[in-house]
Amino acid sequence: MFGSVLIANRGEIACRIARTCRRLGIRTVAVYSDADAGALHVRACDAAIRIGPPPARESYLDGEAVLAAARESRAEAIHPGYGFLSENAGFAEAVGAAGFAFVGAPPAAIRALGSKSAAKALMARAGVPILAGYHGAAQDDATLSAETDRIGYPLLVKPAAGGGGRGMRIVEDAAALGPALESARREAVSSFGDDRLLLERYLAPARHIEVQVFADTLGNTVHLFERDCSAQRRHQKVIEEAPAPGLSEATRDALGRSAVAAAEAVGYVGAGTVEFLIDGNGEFSFIEMNTRLQVEHPVTEMVTGYDLVEWQLRVAAGEALPAVQDAISVKGHAIEARLYAEDPAAGFLPSTGPIRLMRLPGGDARIDTGFEAGDAVTPHYDSLLAKVIVHAPSRATALAKLAAALAEVAVAGPVTNRDFLIAILAEDAFVTGTLDTGHLDRNVGALTAPEEYPTDAVLALAALATMRDEDAAADPGSPWTTLRAWRLNAPALRAVTFRYGGDVVTVAVEGADFRFPDRRRRIVRPLPCEAPLIDAEIDGETVSAVAVRDAGAAVVFMPERTWRFPLFDPVAEAESGGREAIAGVPLAPMPGVVVAVSVAGGERVEKNQPLLVIEAMKVEHTIRAPSAGTVDAVHYEVGDRVDEGAELAAFTPDET
Repeated sequence: MFGSVLIANRGEIACRIARTCRRLGIRTVAVYSDADAGALHVRACDAAIRIGPPPARESYLDGEAVLAAARESRAEAIHPGYGFLSENAGFAEAVGAAGFAFVGAPPAAIRALGSKSAAKALMARAGVPILAGYHGAAQDDATLSAETDRIGYPLLVKPAAGGGGRGMRIVEDAAALGPALESARREAVSSFGDDRLLLERYLAPARHIEVQVFADTLGNTVHLFERDCSAQRRHQKVIEEAPAPGLSEATRDALGRSAVAAAEAVGYVGAGTVEFLIDGNGEFSFIEMNTRLQVEHPVTEMVTGYDLVEWQLRVAAGEALPAVQDAISVKGHAIEARLYAEDPAAGFLPSTGPIRLMRLPGGDARIDTGFEAGDAVTPHYDSLLAKVIVHAPSRATALAKLAAALAEVAVAGPVTNRDFLIAILAEDAFVTGTLDTGHLDRNVGALTAPEEYPTDAVLALAALATMRDEDAAADPGSPWTTLRAWRLNAPALRAVTFRYGGDVVTVAVEGADFRFPDRRRRIVRPLPCEAPLIDAEIDGETVSAVAVRDAGAAVVFMPERTWRFPLFDPVAEAESGGREAIAGVPLAPMPGVVVAVSVAGGERVEKNQPLLVIEAMKVEHTIRAPSAGTVDAVHYEVGDRVDEGAELAAFTPDET
């Protein structure tokens, strides 16, 4: 076994690898960019070395910088985690040439499978079923257009290199093909440094089932059964589970045998994942093989009892697989939910900034994370905050455990998808195990925008949290603090005013007498508790939640959903003219880089016509015209960085 391992990654996967190394007594070395100098993965390792500035291409994707860090730290092996350099055959070769062990697949296998086009041809020869599509070398638009006529619509445009849903575009008709090719190429270059594309028949509805495989250098190959990863938004997974619900034993056995055949066809070594689409008749087709550990590997670990990172290390050290096929079995059910810093109600826009509060579930829920309160989410990398994984004897019990665990999650600072995850678990298609890969995108509105008004209990907790945090932040020596809410010959009166939707909501507090909108009065008595908890008795009924004041808003984390109430500031709103005054101006929804400009000054556009494309956290976001009108000027060019809220263009809407 190795004495020291350099982890060429960041975030939760770097922390996860470090945890296994620590258990095995292996010294760990972290690498970091300037944006991650104080990150949790740096603190989790025995040593840490800077490898460059924030952009991934100048740090985590810089193979020479990683190798220099390995030499400096005297590491014996390099573990690439997933993403970044994990599926880069050139880097894997360079690692071996420099005298280090690469904790991953052989370069030849990475190269053979790294091109999805070549991989599909290889699988077809090995007898693994594949989807109809185009996987050729010719990449000009004319060839791709001709191939779409042969394949038919709808189809999927995918980068030939890489994975994780990056750069994938569904094309419904010929008019959408050109923009899809342009956008997919751009994102493919940004994420994988390779603009080659492939075309694939879009199978819908379908489930996404993948099989974990492992092989050693002694000729042994096994599978560790399957995972269902059908719960996806924008082609990226959010909830995964093992085993896949509703599969017949015959289908499960056929999937396992096909996955092993796929691995053996390329002389595979290490951890790999063979991904399939399966239709309503139980027929499955190969889509790709990822030559690395997967984000969702914990559910396989939970049902098999094996540490897959330990398996990777032992195989890379030349040892045999720790178990033979007949010894591997599934016990119970495991489900993983990915907690992202993103806003589902705003098209899953990434959310950045300092994390002021981060409370994750306790008990026997497994938490894999790369963040703590006080850290910051930056626009440079993926927005995954944490993974919440549970295991139980049955799927129904695991569902209930995960719902209870997510109810405990409270993150203040960046917006998260916590409520979206809770809503998915209650979705009938998920509960019954029939959810397909397009379900979440088809039903995103119902899953992200519940129409309900806050109860008096929620408003009371928000008011109590606001007053508590105001008092904690006040200067104790100020006379304004001493005389707070004082009235001559009358009880002290405080008013907390929020915005909720288009409404201005005031909670007036006079001792224990709380007056809500529409003149409702309730007796509210705070109960002893430690921040950020708020416990109170409302007309004799006890209520409790995590509640904080965060960036000019009161945030209340109830078990079923999160409530956010921006504090109403009439002076600030009068000075700005209100958000409505700039509703017709195209604004940057998050910090990022302009990667495309589709219009010029003086051009007339229709509502929803693309204006610019901004890339943040490796994902492209198209900024569209808010209405029909004229673009008077475009303020940014391709390559320019923009801040959140920046005015991207001068725009005059039509009078109508």
